[in-house]
Amino acid sequence: MLTNYIEQNTLRCEAGYRGGGIEVGLDRLLGNKKGYKITAYQNYLGGGMLGSICNSANFAFEDLTEKQQLKVIKLRQDLNKYFHALTNHEGDEWEETTFEQCQNRPESAY
Repeated sequence: MLTNYIEQNTLRCEAGYRGGGIEVGLDRLLGNKKGYKITAYQNYLGGGMLGSICNSANFAFEDLTEKQQLKVIKLRQDLNKYFHALTNHEGDEWEETTFEQCQNRPESAY
């Protein structure tokens, strides 16, 4: 898992019991692509439940080489799991879920 990369390149992180988001810079990962970022975010569904963790980026995936695309795919997967660990608190009936259970929920309640 790319936990060290995520922690060392986090630009912004707001994580709580009502979801939030984390933004990670990709300068070190991609080398020749400056200012590229990806985010993982999670919406509050209501009733104490959080939705699935989603991603967004400030670039077109097609602008990357195949090797860079594979690196971003791996980072995106690890970022989702990392963010789940930040928002999943033990002892709460709705938050004490596995990553897979969380990802089976809808993105939004609206």
